[in-house]
Amino acid sequence: MALFGGYTPRARAILINILHRRHLHDILAYGPTYKPTIAYGPAGRSADTGHVATVFGCTGFLGRYLVHKLAKEGTKVIVPYREEDNKRHLKVSGDLGQVISLEWDIRSDEQTIECIRHSDIIYNLVGRDYETKNFTYVDVNVTGAERIARLASQVGVPRLVHVSHLNASLDSPSAFYRTKAQGEETVRQNFPNASIVRPSIMFGHEDKFLTNIPRWPIWWYLNDGRTKIRPTHVLDVAQALHNFVDLPPQAATYSLPGPKTYTFEEVLELTASLTYNPPPSSLDLPKPIAKFIARIAQLAWWPMISPDEVERRFISDRSEVDAPGDWEKIGVEPEALELHAIKFLRQFRTPENYSRPVIFPGERPPRDPIFDSH
Repeated sequence: MALFGGYTPRARAILINILHRRHLHDILAYGPTYKPTIAYGPAGRSADTGHVATVFGCTGFLGRYLVHKLAKEGTKVIVPYREEDNKRHLKVSGDLGQVISLEWDIRSDEQTIECIRHSDIIYNLVGRDYETKNFTYVDVNVTGAERIARLASQVGVPRLVHVSHLNASLDSPSAFYRTKAQGEETVRQNFPNASIVRPSIMFGHEDKFLTNIPRWPIWWYLNDGRTKIRPTHVLDVAQALHNFVDLPPQAATYSLPGPKTYTFEEVLELTASLTYNPPPSSLDLPKPIAKFIARIAQLAWWPMISPDEVERRFISDRSEVDAPGDWEKIGVEPEALELHAIKFLRQFRTPENYSRPVIFPGERPPRDPIFDSH
């Protein structure tokens, strides 16, 4: 080994023995079963933290980043999947044998137990922001959450992290937000020590937010662009969820909004400025007409905007007074939208503008000697 090339064989043997020796701080135990968790090996991809995590919803937007963060440091990750092709990219997130895929049906107790019986922490990221003929909001956000929490309690899994939404409320006009709140209640009833995480709308490479605005700006002009949101980076939320591995079980609710508040109009202006595309003429569709168009869109076999999503475009995120944010409790400092937006929006620039500098709304673009000379 090049690392010990300057040492004698005996010294190398002693150093290797010290590196691989287990210490008291390598052993952790959590109730109710107090199954020991033993870490060994050097830190990194080929290590073994001793933890086994099950990530329901691993093939979704947030799930792929959480699996990567867990597996790359040596945590064994169980990835339940419905579609074979949707989980292939997760296999390389960790070392050989660290990412274990199991077929799973949210309606099956047997398959759910098989996915969680060896785990010491469970993440429930399952959520659907539109209904299908096979699954309603209640099926996914309430019944599915209840099944995972109930079986996790029966099996004796010590920790459960349930992901909800910042705007979850039992009296919300949105069925999605109502069922998210109902899901929180049923999780609490079946797994009292569950940690509930409430992120706001997330942005990232595969999001349905920033990458959707340049394609369908008309749907973001709803409510005359006055709806207020507090977007957060998907990597910040994934890191927060990852940090729960090292935290003791706590029956608490964590709000994870972004550090800044924007209106839809401000986000549209930011998008137009970063892409060098003039903002389209605003057309504020009345809510009844927007919902009617959304209902017609449901005739397509691929997902399109739903009437409930139209309703959510009229609901502002909870304010800093109602949901101040609990990032410090989990050890994460969130970053603002402006710091990362160009990475996701540059693809929407025209070829002649692709390499131009980043200009935010209200700033005067500097003179470009190459482009402005023509």
